[in-house]
Amino acid sequence: MGYVSELRKYVGHSPIVHTCASVIVENEKGQVLLQKRADNGMWGYCGGSVELFERVEDAAKRELFEETGLYAEELILFGVFSGEEQHYIYPNGDEVSTIDIVYICRRYSGTLCCQEGEVTELVFFDTEHLPEDISPPVRSPLNAYIEMKKKGAMF
Repeated sequence: MGYVSELRKYVGHSPIVHTCASVIVENEKGQVLLQKRADNGMWGYCGGSVELFERVEDAAKRELFEETGLYAEELILFGVFSGEEQHYIYPNGDEVSTIDIVYICRRYSGTLCCQEGEVTELVFFDTEHLPEDISPPVRSPLNAYIEMKKKGAMF
């Protein structure tokens, strides 16, 4: 059982600080990989909770593999996102103030496959044609990534 699940035994649905490691996967065409979440039916990038004593980069790699079947060969730190825009209430009522440490991954291997129970679809999208139903905590970091690309900034 993970740290957050264990913590929830004591605090119930009360707000907690939730540290996440996330990955924006970009293919050779410049498209981004999004996953359709099973819990809210919305789209987002790959990522999840950092476990106790886990290195953030290791958590990002683990989450990417668990959710997509892809191995990150290189991760580039994109940014750390927090604050009111990262407040979220999950469909089960759990409330979080997320600190999302987001990486970009352009070098990866493996075969795409959805994590049963968590991911229902995996699709590479052009950044100009992203789906409308982006999961709320992912919107701000994803918009920052799109702005970076528009400006031609590369990591």
